[in-house]
Amino acid sequence: MTAETRLRALVVEDETFTRRELAAMLTALPEIGRVSEADGGESAVRQLGETAFDAVFLDISMPGLDGMAVARVVGRLSEPPAIVFVTASEQHAVDAFGIGAIDYLLKPVRPERLAEAVSRAGAPRRPPPATPRPSQVDELAVVQVENGRHTTFVHRDDIQYAEAHGDYVRLHTGEGSHLIRMPLSYLEEVWAPAGFVRAHRGYLVAIGWVRDLWVSSSSGLVARTPAGDVPVSRRHARALKERLLAAVRDEGVNAVPPPGTRA
Repeated sequence: MTAETRLRALVVEDETFTRRELAAMLTALPEIGRVSEADGGESAVRQLGETAFDAVFLDISMPGLDGMAVARVVGRLSEPPAIVFVTASEQHAVDAFGIGAIDYLLKPVRPERLAEAVSRAGAPRRPPPATPRPSQVDELAVVQVENGRHTTFVHRDDIQYAEAHGDYVRLHTGEGSHLIRMPLSYLEEVWAPAGFVRAHRGYLVAIGWVRDLWVSSSSGLVARTPAGDVPVSRRHARALKERLLAAVRDEGVNAVPPPGTRA
């Protein structure tokens, strides 16, 4: 096997020892050429956007973007690498194969199983289906927020807008706000079918929660929601207004006539 035909692999694992051990095992296989490492989902997404890989070896339970979320990002690439999950839990196997994984390895990984997975990664694969699975529309329909020993489950329908905070996003609801580690650009992609629209470089707003638009003397154009005002940049103002108009038209078309009236 020549250097040109060897596989380029990415290991995504937040535990340093486990990540390096798996990378070393892969490096020892003759089918593997280059092995890169990512210590979490966010790092993996960045590397996948910058570098071409033939195979991604993914842990599932990671802070921020977990392995399932990363795998769905991989599936949207024009030339997606093979996905191999490496996890300590058996419970996600059905979902893993449902989103296109070629193998599912349980920790601790046995060398012969890893070699088998690498062999599958190097075999010709069918192109992924052009139409997304219906379940992708409900991606992150419920957000799990970890705060020390306390876990809060936030329903997407209750989120009125999202605000970027560096590597984190603050989700605003009528009851308060919640901070999660996740790129705003990722939420924009997976929540677009649910009516979330970019209003500003650092904000997404849920169309259904926008009560009106108004011009503030201090902030310029803002979208008003019960949870607070969302700044609207000139770049995104036109698209936001068009979505709001479309939503109003849809409400009119789908409105149920009052009792006793003819449709």
